[in-house]
Amino acid sequence: MLLLDTHALIWMVTKAPISVASLAAIREAASKGELLVSPVSAWEIGLLAAARGSSIAFRPTPKRWLQRALSMPGVRLTPLAPEAAIEAAFLPGPLHRDPADRLLIATARDLGAPLVTRDALILAYARQGHVDVIPC
Repeated sequence: MLLLDTHALIWMVTKAPISVASLAAIREAASKGELLVSPVSAWEIGLLAAARGSSIAFRPTPKRWLQRALSMPGVRLTPLAPEAAIEAAFLPGPLHRDPADRLLIATARDLGAPLVTRDALILAYARQGHVDVIPC
């Protein structure tokens, strides 16, 4: 299983460049139906779409864009488990307070799945041994 960070999902859908290793891991997980997207990413996409001056266009609407992303082969929505939501407030070690990142990290930990990300703060957190990541 792999959990996509929101930007990794966006890049996957828009075919933006990502690392060869992460692309191979994404394809492998998708072939098994284990490429996961969190409801947190839906919230972040909504925030991005609503932001004035955002460089990302979610066409025709953010809802339809996300529906298309979730209908890609091997992609599935994972629930936001209440346990992971609570754990997000109690993650070990130093980490910033961004609620989306904390929820994604807690979900990845809860599922035992690596988080595909390029977020420098999450990558630093992973180097502390608190979450598995695949840099993209």
